[in-house]
Amino acid sequence: MAASSATSSGLVMVATVLVLGLLMACLDIAGAQSVGVCYGMQANNLPPPTEVVDLYKSKNIGRLRLYDPNATALQALRGSNIQVILDVPRDNLQDLANSPGAANSWVQNNVQNYWPDVQFKYISVGNEVIPNSLAQFVLPAMQNIQTAISSAGLQDQIKVSTAVATTVLQTSYPPSNGSFTNAAHGILEPIVRFLVSNQAPLLANVYPYFSHVNDPNSVPLQYALFTSSTVNRDGSLSYRNLFDAIVDALYSALERVSGSSVEIVVSESGWPSAGGTVATVDNARTYNSNLIRHVGQGTPKRPGKAIETYVFAMFNENQKEGEEVERNFGLFFPDKRPVYEISFT
Repeated sequence: MAASSATSSGLVMVATVLVLGLLMACLDIAGAQSVGVCYGMQANNLPPPTEVVDLYKSKNIGRLRLYDPNATALQALRGSNIQVILDVPRDNLQDLANSPGAANSWVQNNVQNYWPDVQFKYISVGNEVIPNSLAQFVLPAMQNIQTAISSAGLQDQIKVSTAVATTVLQTSYPPSNGSFTNAAHGILEPIVRFLVSNQAPLLANVYPYFSHVNDPNSVPLQYALFTSSTVNRDGSLSYRNLFDAIVDALYSALERVSGSSVEIVVSESGWPSAGGTVATVDNARTYNSNLIRHVGQGTPKRPGKAIETYVFAMFNENQKEGEEVERNFGLFFPDKRPVYEISFT
């Protein structure tokens, strides 16, 4: 009997280990499947879009963000089965806000002319324009684009949103206290109502890198890189990395403006490989590899629900403005060599 019991216990233990291993593998797969890469084009030395799309496919990257309706890139995406976030450039916002006809033309020229060969998933009406002088045009432009999308019969396939920086947060710690700044609140509250009524997500650009660089004493490097062993508690929830804390602060802020049903899509996140003290190849590889593995698990506030996330960016872009780090976020050099090895499978 003793031998039989030991055997049974051993089998149970083996089965438990196998189940846990399968669960972790499924979470890894969910993470990889929910991750895309931003295709920035602020460079004069990038490969042609046909080669870029081939590179996405060869690396099993099934989602892409495109910052303007570049006709050559959209043509290259035909038949690729890559899901696309398409941005409305900020220069178009005022015109689209003031003219439903302009919105109809924009959707006709940049969406309907390619659908369904190009699988648009979201239209991002502006990127990080809240709160600035263009912010007043975001919601009316979203409404006009939504009307045009609905007129085309695509409202169930393509969702209309806008992308915000985390500077819209007044309070981000602890995450349960997350709230929008006064300047952002008045703009975002009606936008959130729009998102709720259309069952669309809020797009958010989340960068633990900048949080660490701007306040290294309060934000340890390991906490930003997903490598910290320290647990920060917020009530019953435990946080082991800054990415989760930022995303959950955004969820808390959304709840405060009646947006508890709104999902967050992380429309940008990444780490530079050069140009700063902690902008190194090793740190960039660590952050992005851990990000891809992690997002399938959800956050403490939304556990088990994969976070759709877009790594910034596909290439180093030599014409980006700002500090040197801005030109070194790429996973690949313009000649398509990897800056470092990273897996999306």
